[in-house]
Amino acid sequence: MALNAKEKLFFCAHCGEEEPRWMGFCHACGIQEPLEEKLVRSGRQVGWLKNEKTEPVELSSVSPQSMPRIATSDNELNRVLGGGLVPGSVVLLAGDPGIGKSTLLLQIAASLASGIAQDENRRVLYVSGEESPGQVWMRAQRLSMKGKGIYLLGETSLHAILDTLDAMQINAVIIDSIQTIYSEELSAVPGSLSQIRECARQMLTWGKTHNVPILLAGHVTKEGEIAGPRVLEHMVDVVLHLEGDGMGAFRVLRGVKNRFGSTDEVAVYQMEENGLRIVDDPSRALLAHRRTTPIGSVVVPVIQGTRTLLVEVQALTSPSYGPIPRRVANGLDLSRVLMIAAVLDRRVGLRLSGQDIIVNVGGGIRLDEPAADLGIALAIASSVRGVPVKETLVAIGEIGLSGEVRPIPQFKRRLQEAERLGFELAVLRGDHNTLSNRSMQVYEIDSVAEALEHSFLGQNRINNRTKEKRISVTGGQFDG
Repeated sequence: MALNAKEKLFFCAHCGEEEPRWMGFCHACGIQEPLEEKLVRSGRQVGWLKNEKTEPVELSSVSPQSMPRIATSDNELNRVLGGGLVPGSVVLLAGDPGIGKSTLLLQIAASLASGIAQDENRRVLYVSGEESPGQVWMRAQRLSMKGKGIYLLGETSLHAILDTLDAMQINAVIIDSIQTIYSEELSAVPGSLSQIRECARQMLTWGKTHNVPILLAGHVTKEGEIAGPRVLEHMVDVVLHLEGDGMGAFRVLRGVKNRFGSTDEVAVYQMEENGLRIVDDPSRALLAHRRTTPIGSVVVPVIQGTRTLLVEVQALTSPSYGPIPRRVANGLDLSRVLMIAAVLDRRVGLRLSGQDIIVNVGGGIRLDEPAADLGIALAIASSVRGVPVKETLVAIGEIGLSGEVRPIPQFKRRLQEAERLGFELAVLRGDHNTLSNRSMQVYEIDSVAEALEHSFLGQNRINNRTKEKRISVTGGQFDG
């Protein structure tokens, strides 16, 4: 039986728990915030919302459906998505204002509509709640797009959008942005937690019922989190973040959640006058403007999904003039930087208690794996000592609290990428029996102190505490 138009439900904006009456807080998640009101009307009984009774089936008896992915002409995007768009999936693309979300979505729409790598042309509905169709057309002209197969709808009413979708044969839907869409069934203003949650839920139901992929643009707060209820990220299938410095050229598309693939993949773009261009060789592009033997700079090979990237870790130290020295980390976990600074102070003897420390990762890349620990330590030590690190050296290793350097996996891939770009030296700790590729000179060290003794210009290359070995990365054998 349909609910009366005057009946109400109250729900928690954080966990989505619904209650028939108002409560001062949510008993499900315990957050001390009042439940929000939602009006449930019976006037719209949508036909696409199927409430048919289903019976449980054994997993072994389920026949796999043919769900070919929808590939775009953007190979980087396909890799981040796990191979392309899955029919019926909902993708949430978030990013700071002006970072390029609308530009990327319009390029995706053009790629899908053109039918590249497909047997037939596709029809894409681009719903613009922030711009008029004329403004979207101006962006398309700047991107040199013809716009064939892309249908613009300047609408913010959820029911009007659903009516349009029911009347058209659509292959993909793009909503820019979900914060501008509102449902007349709710008394809350557009952009509120209740509106975002309800509009996303109905769009998700429509997409999965009609087997059509939906891409939603989402705003972020000043803290960098996606605006709206946390349940929004749980509802969608894929969450992507478009990151980067708004004044810089590089943009990094990172998978935060992906039900159909890995969340470690990243795609690197460069913002140009005619849109976002794929960076074919991200490592070379990220190091293109690196100075020769700079002080406080170290190159670190990191693994991002199926790709190996060489990134530059920079550090700057200066005497602190305040009562508490400042610690700033851009692109790194601040707690990790504090731990490394404490190890350098207590285990190595670098006096950092009166120093401001600023650590940055070039190119807008964010590092999460501990393999960058040794590079961070060398960069800080280089800045404190005022001595540059050897120009052709890369550093790989995780640092422990006692000052030891621990081995990390996938040495082969990291050293292959480093050698491809002309790096000849590596400071690391690990088992090199599985290395392949050509030869590199490797300083195999056990502690941070040993790494410092062999990483800076003007210092002896051989020390009795360090096992310096030339390895053959192709054969996996040591030479003396």
